[in-house]
Amino acid sequence: MEQNSKLPNQLPMQEMLRFAASPAGKQLLALMQQKGGNELQKAMGLAAAGDFSQAKQVMESVLSDPQAQYLLKDFGR
Repeated sequence: MEQNSKLPNQLPMQEMLRFAASPAGKQLLALMQQKGGNELQKAMGLAAAGDFSQAKQVMESVLSDPQAQYLLKDFGR
């Protein structure tokens, strides 16, 4: 799969990397580690094993935090 191809409801890889390097992305990663470190590790393991639907479910629960939602919306502006 090429780096910029879009999957349903997902950002292209290049956009995700840009977000991860941004101040909001760094804040979001820190928040996710603080509030859901185990869940984040679980999601990464599931994704690495190819179980993207389970990984997505785990990430959705972590990203439902109001502060996480704010950071995601802030990046989208």
